[in-house]
Amino acid sequence: MIKITASVFLKRGREASVKRFHPWVFSGAIQSMEGEPAEGDWVEVKDFQKETLGFGHYQKGSITVRLLSFSKKKPDDSIYQHKIENAFNQRLFTKVINEHTNCFRLIHGEGDGLPGLIVDVYNGVAVMQAHSPGIHHHRHSIAEALKAALGNTLHTIFYKSQNTLNKKTDNEYLFGLGVVPHVVTEHGNKFYVDWEEGQKTGFFLDQRENRKLLGQMSPGASVLNTFCYTGGFSVYALAAGAALVHSVDASEKAIDLTRKNIELNGFDPSQHECFAADTFDFLKDKKDRYDLIILDPPAFAKHKDARHQAMKGYQRLNAEAMKIIKPRGVIFTFSCSQVVDPQLFYDTVVSSAIQAGRAIKVLQHIGQPADHPVSIYHPEGEYLKGLVLYVE
Repeated sequence: MIKITASVFLKRGREASVKRFHPWVFSGAIQSMEGEPAEGDWVEVKDFQKETLGFGHYQKGSITVRLLSFSKKKPDDSIYQHKIENAFNQRLFTKVINEHTNCFRLIHGEGDGLPGLIVDVYNGVAVMQAHSPGIHHHRHSIAEALKAALGNTLHTIFYKSQNTLNKKTDNEYLFGLGVVPHVVTEHGNKFYVDWEEGQKTGFFLDQRENRKLLGQMSPGASVLNTFCYTGGFSVYALAAGAALVHSVDASEKAIDLTRKNIELNGFDPSQHECFAADTFDFLKDKKDRYDLIILDPPAFAKHKDARHQAMKGYQRLNAEAMKIIKPRGVIFTFSCSQVVDPQLFYDTVVSSAIQAGRAIKVLQHIGQPADHPVSIYHPEGEYLKGLVLYVE
């Protein structure tokens, strides 16, 4: 049973964003509190006239309340199951889940009305990740809701929040026991997923449709996949008939995972080569070797203080790729930094083009897929920005 431990009263004028369904209440917007909530507790949010605006999870810090309900009525235990069922139905309706794809993001935080929660599903295995004390506190209730919503399609729930919460917590199995690595299928391509040791929840599902688009351009092409991690773009390129694919990552572990995924899909080893190397160093002597280049680096900026330096990194990376790619080549370039907005990323790529001194066209703006929805009231959820560039 949900217990409300405190009431949070907002300053005059600070209720406007909540009334527009923005799910975050910042500490600076709070006038006072009645009660003494612990981190993760449910609290009621009220305006300066003591009118109820909604309910959410309390935590100490800049974001003090993450709202899960904008109703005047106190939520009950069914709130998690209701939201998870809605999210699952959306994935079914948009055909994210289909006969060729059995891995998908089920819950994308604020985009699915559950701020602080990520749930990725890998062929019957749900990997939960908490980004707030509230989600951690209620993880068992959420696990029960997952079991109810997914039924017998779900056989394992792994809770992986050791690196995402301010205070350390143990990773644990909340249901079943998984065996890693585990094979999933994405648009007919196979991948190993290790949710225990892999980055994030084990795989980067957000690039699924962009990998498919890359594949459509790959027949007969020479392809360079930088920051390759598990080789997702490389597998799609080879499956589409690329003449040659090179995968580059500074991590030996990532390169080993890429090799395993190439082997899993049965490709000719002579068409693919891995390099454990720094991408900037690798690009130095590769002029006119590649028709397609993928630039998908990890987040160069994880907070606003690092943004300026990060933009220098994006500028240099894109400029180097633009200089060395073959004439009439295509670059897929991305930023997954939430603090880098789409316009800033675009302007940085323009600056790279000027530095490279080549004629470049933007073919497409691309981003995250339908199972990574962005609430129209929470634009901060649009973290993945991408451009497809044609270099003349």
